[in-house]
Amino acid sequence: MSATPSTMLELGTDAPDFNLPDVVTGDHMSLTDFEDSEALLVIFMCNHCPYVKNIKQGLVELADDYSEEELAIVAISSNDAEKYPQDGPEKMAEDAENFGYSFPYLYDESQEVAKAYKAACTPDLYLFDENRELVYRGQFDDSRPGNGKPVTGDDLREAVDLLLEDGEIMEEQIPSMGCNIKWKPGNEPDYFG
Repeated sequence: MSATPSTMLELGTDAPDFNLPDVVTGDHMSLTDFEDSEALLVIFMCNHCPYVKNIKQGLVELADDYSEEELAIVAISSNDAEKYPQDGPEKMAEDAENFGYSFPYLYDESQEVAKAYKAACTPDLYLFDENRELVYRGQFDDSRPGNGKPVTGDDLREAVDLLLEDGEIMEEQIPSMGCNIKWKPGNEPDYFG
């Protein structure tokens, strides 16, 4: 299981827009659907990656814990569903139902949204402030498959708390680590590899 780190997109970057289908409802969603929230967490993830599987329940708990807060969450899968059918829309919808995702799970078939965010791995986490400027891009926590550390979400939770309480940016940010996004042949971005 090889590990790919986040590209660590520059802090202050404006959130790239998207218009993608939610695999559960079929509705298309874009940044404007989250404009009433003080903060927005964009998660690039998929179904089959061991790193994502390791934190799935933690993501559900995070979403539940911040449901009364001004944090909106959206998950996006950009993997090549032809080569990885378990990451296609039908299986994504099953996963969302099985885990009880309270956040939308969108499918980026063209992989253009992943490229716009310079997403490299699953999970890749991006936290934006009320102006949709990037304030955190790092790990969920230091748990990894097989390392025996509990899934807490501590790093991300600290970033969210700082942002919502004081509007501050967390200084130390450790890159997320996971499986590389499964690019379609010939569609690999220039930052991949």
